[in-house]
Amino acid sequence: MSEQVVDVLELMNPHFYSFWLAEEANIILKGGRSSMKSSVISMKLVLDFVEDEQGNVVVLRKVGKYLSTSVYEQIKWAIYMLKLEDEFYFGKSPLLIRHKATNTAIYFYGVDDPQKLKSAKIAKGYVMALWYEELAEFAGVEDIDIVADTFIRQDLGGKDVKVYYSYNPPRNPYAWVNEWTDSKASDDDYLVHHSTYMDDEKGFLSAQMLRKIEKYKENDIDYWRWMYAGEVIGLGDMVYNMNHFQTIDKLPEDDDIILIDTASDTGHQISATTHLALGLTKKQNVILLDTYYYSPENKVVKKAPSELSKELKEWQDSIVKDYKRHFDVQTIDSAEGALRNQYFKDYGIRLHPVAKKKKIDMIDNVQDLLAQGRFFVLNTENNKVFISEHQKYQWDADSLNTADPKVIKIDDHTCDAFQYYVMDNLRKLGLKY
Repeated sequence: MSEQVVDVLELMNPHFYSFWLAEEANIILKGGRSSMKSSVISMKLVLDFVEDEQGNVVVLRKVGKYLSTSVYEQIKWAIYMLKLEDEFYFGKSPLLIRHKATNTAIYFYGVDDPQKLKSAKIAKGYVMALWYEELAEFAGVEDIDIVADTFIRQDLGGKDVKVYYSYNPPRNPYAWVNEWTDSKASDDDYLVHHSTYMDDEKGFLSAQMLRKIEKYKENDIDYWRWMYAGEVIGLGDMVYNMNHFQTIDKLPEDDDIILIDTASDTGHQISATTHLALGLTKKQNVILLDTYYYSPENKVVKKAPSELSKELKEWQDSIVKDYKRHFDVQTIDSAEGALRNQYFKDYGIRLHPVAKKKKIDMIDNVQDLLAQGRFFVLNTENNKVFISEHQKYQWDADSLNTADPKVIKIDDHTCDAFQYYVMDNLRKLGLKY
C-alpha cells in the first residue's frame, strides 16, 4: 500500500497533508469553491475502505436526487484515479459501489427525511466512515446527529468511525453550519480545515478556471471573497450590487440572441403580476428584453385570470414577433395555480412551475450570474420597474442576525420572477455545480 500512498500525495496539494494524517474522529473541511476538498476526501475514503475488509462507507447529501451526479461520480473518480476500478462493481439501483472481493460497499443516501435512515441496513461488516457533502444544505445539527447516531452506535473494538464534513460556508455568519463549526474550533475530537483554490500549488486547476475566478474577483470582490476565498462576509442591507445591472440602449451586434425564456410572478387581488422576457446570447450573456407589469393596487375592479391569461399571450406573441425567436422555458411560481391553469385552458400551453428553494439560495444563484458580469437590461420604459424594484430590494434588518434571514416583501415581484428564471435554468446558464 506504500506505493499508493506516495502516488496519492502526488494527487493532492501539500495544504491537505495535515488533513490526510489527521487522527481526529471528526474532520470538517470548509472553504471556497474549486479548493479540491471533495477530491481529497473521496481519495481518502476509498483508500481507507480497501484496507478494511469489514468496513463500509456511507456518503450523504441532503437531497437524494443529487447523489448520482455528484458524490457518486466523485467517489467513482477517486477509484479510477487510484487505478482500482477493476476491484469494484458500480451499482445504480440501489446506488452503491461494492467491492467485489469483500462484498462491502460504499453506500449513498439522501437525507430528505433523516428519520427514514434509522432503518438503513448494511449487508456485511460495519460502517467505518461517514461523509456529509454540502453540509450547509442540511437543515441543522439535529439532521446530522440523527444520521450519525444511526451509523456510529456499533462498537468497533476501540476504533472510531471517521466522520467527514465538507461545505462552502454560507455568507451569513448566523447560518447554523457556521456557528456549529465555530463551536468545534477548540474541540479535541474535531479538526477544522480551511482551503481555497489559492492553495493549488501543483497546478491542478485549468487556466480557463483560473481566468473565470479572476473575472469574479474583478467584477465583485465581495462575491469572490465569499465564493472562492470561503470567507463569511455577512449579508449587508441591500440584496444586490446594482453595478451589475448593466443597462444597454440596443442589442449587441456581435452577440446574437439564441433563445428567449420567460419568467412570471403573479398576483390577483393585491399583488402585482409580472412577466420577464430574457434572452440568452451566443456569449452566454443574459439580456432582459422586456417586462410586463400589472398592479391591482388602488383599482376597484381587478383583472380576472382570464384577462391576465389573454394579456400574457398577447405579450408573448409580441416578443416572438419582435425578436424572431420562440420560447425555450416559460417559468412560473410553483405556488401559482390560477393563471397557469387558465393559460393551459385558453391556449394549451403549459407554463413550467419552478422547483423553488430557500429564498437565500435563490438569491445566491442570481448573485452568481451577476458577479460574472453577464447580465444586461435593455434600456426601455417597460424595464424601468425591474430596475426600480431591484434598487429597493433589501434584507429585513430584524432578521439579519438569525439563521434564516428574510427579504422585505414590498415591491419585489420582478425580483421574484428573476430568481425563478435563474433557478429554472441553472444548467443552461452554466451555474449548476
